[in-house]
Amino acid sequence: MHRTLAEPPRSVSRPRPLAALRRLTLRQLRLGTGLVLFAYILTHLVNHALGNISLGAMEAGLTVAAAIWLNPLGLLVLYAALVGHLLLGLYALYERRYFRVRLWEAVQLLLGLAIPPLLVTHIVATRIAFATEGLERGYAQELYAFWVAAPQNGVMQAVVLVVAWLHGCVGWYFWLRLKPGFPAASPWLLAGAVLVPVLALLGFVQGGRSVALLAQDPAWRAQALAPVHLGTPAQAAQLGAMRASLLAAYAAALALVLAARGLRTLSEVRHGTIRIRYPDGRTVRVPSGTNVLEASRRFNIPHASVCGGRGRCSTCRVRVSEDADGFALPVPSRAERAVLDRIGAAPNIRLACQLQPRRDLAVTPLFQPRPRLRQARELERAQSGEERFIVAMFIDLRGSTRLAEERLPYDTVFIINRFLGAVGDAVRDAGGSVNQLLGDGMLALFGLQTDPATGAREALRAVEAIASHMAGLNRLLSADLGQSLRYGIGLHAGMAIVGEMGDHADARFTALGDTVNVAARLQGLTKALGCVALVSEAVYATAQVPAQALQEVILDGRSEALKVRRVGTLQLDPA
Repeated sequence: MHRTLAEPPRSVSRPRPLAALRRLTLRQLRLGTGLVLFAYILTHLVNHALGNISLGAMEAGLTVAAAIWLNPLGLLVLYAALVGHLLLGLYALYERRYFRVRLWEAVQLLLGLAIPPLLVTHIVATRIAFATEGLERGYAQELYAFWVAAPQNGVMQAVVLVVAWLHGCVGWYFWLRLKPGFPAASPWLLAGAVLVPVLALLGFVQGGRSVALLAQDPAWRAQALAPVHLGTPAQAAQLGAMRASLLAAYAAALALVLAARGLRTLSEVRHGTIRIRYPDGRTVRVPSGTNVLEASRRFNIPHASVCGGRGRCSTCRVRVSEDADGFALPVPSRAERAVLDRIGAAPNIRLACQLQPRRDLAVTPLFQPRPRLRQARELERAQSGEERFIVAMFIDLRGSTRLAEERLPYDTVFIINRFLGAVGDAVRDAGGSVNQLLGDGMLALFGLQTDPATGAREALRAVEAIASHMAGLNRLLSADLGQSLRYGIGLHAGMAIVGEMGDHADARFTALGDTVNVAARLQGLTKALGCVALVSEAVYATAQVPAQALQEVILDGRSEALKVRRVGTLQLDPA
């Protein structure tokens, strides 16, 4: 195929930093603060793992960790993340109305609530002791306290590290499982999640044994356990009072959150309840302000939610039916608005996890399960399908309307079938699968049985294979048609929902999502740009193939420009 040079890229305005800060959502703040704390915990565990080498290696590692976290900027970031993540966790506890959640969501919530009381003793004995009393404690003093003087505190320290690490790993899982490279990276991430705490605990044991041997030397004890390190009895009493105060403050914060939840429940009962009606005729009654996804879960109504109700996907979206009282729904939040704009949703399409209605309404979940004799969780999994990385290709025959006008219907069907057969063979030869036949067009999917990079490379090969197959078909039909069959291809890569979709009588395996929509729109744009195919930059990046001559295009329904490469020159019929 002939290749054309790309047009010069358009200038795209860059968001200002303050505007970007204003667009931050609570979810993004929770993620950012969590990543900072996870990095801090990781440095601690790595430092503990150095105990497998020697006590001196642990002290050297502590010097490096102190240089990272104990400088003014590091302390500011760390304390801001710690306080912010704690407050966001308490807010999440307040915000959740029902606790019928998935196992890993419950584990993450419980671990998160358990970390502050477990962490208080360590913070008081280290940072607060240094800041208020000037006590300088290194690994020698800490390991003596945890291994020799009070082994029960050592067990508590190990529990703190493991709980905090597990909480962070669960958060990483919920964040990364929607990313393109997660399936390939997950075995390595799991190995790291297991090895890091195991090595840290082994290092902690080895360091404790070393200190226990050193503690048998009176001279070492006199130097390492001097009051300048451990403090006087008065200082220890003062630090103990601080510890008790912090624990009491945390308990009071939890009590306030629970009290606020109780007051909210009373307020909701006082303001009445609302009814939510589902397509199968079921009607549930919940307090006003309960989001639709929570209502579905409370009454065991299967409802898709790949991201767990965090507003990170659109699989829980519902169509809200307008009633006689008018159509007045709460204004979408910034996070919900961003998702709705990305999928080009109509005004009556909302995310069930974000919609908190204040009046009766009827909803229709847009990802309905097939009614089978399975448990509710299995129904929900079938309903939501599987979110995974795919490469979507749309191929469409040009001029099929003119073909139908000039020929008998059976002749037209014959030509279209030959076109679809040639394109389908090319797709399958390249390694893809024909997913849907759409009249004179086709949706093909790549990467269903392979890793994303392989799927993207197969899709790029399919573009060339289609050109070869179509050249052969045009040679066969040229005498009868008097013209060449022309076509357009749109190719894009990204996340999509893959699974069986449809009603109880006709459900088919297909893919839905922004990736498929973009591929379709790129195919539609090929005629206007005078090319055979438009391939997005995401496909080349996934295939790890350098993409040259990229240009930016604006697709309908999308505010941001998309970088694509034009492939082939469209041969127009003579006038």
